[in-house]
Amino acid sequence: MFRPDLQDALRDRDAVLRAFLAPDGSLTSIPTKIRKRLVVLDLLSQQFEPGERYDETQVNNRLRAFHPDVAALRRYLVEEGFLDRADGSYWRSGGTVD
Repeated sequence: MFRPDLQDALRDRDAVLRAFLAPDGSLTSIPTKIRKRLVVLDLLSQQFEPGERYDETQVNNRLRAFHPDVAALRRYLVEEGFLDRADGSYWRSGGTVD
């Protein structure tokens, strides 16, 4: 199965974000296509500071501002390498940096 890399996916960043973000910045839906989902996950990863550790409640609270299904977002962030998890802590491990 072909997995696009983040830089490849980000070429369509603006169009993807226009399609999936409401005017208030929340997600209208979670993209099902991996290429589009990577763009959204990159945006979400920027809510976490590199070098900081977060417990699950803190991660959920940050993600809840974007979409009510925080478990799916959290799982996608970990599966795609934007966040890492160990011993009940999460930290940013990928994504672009502004």
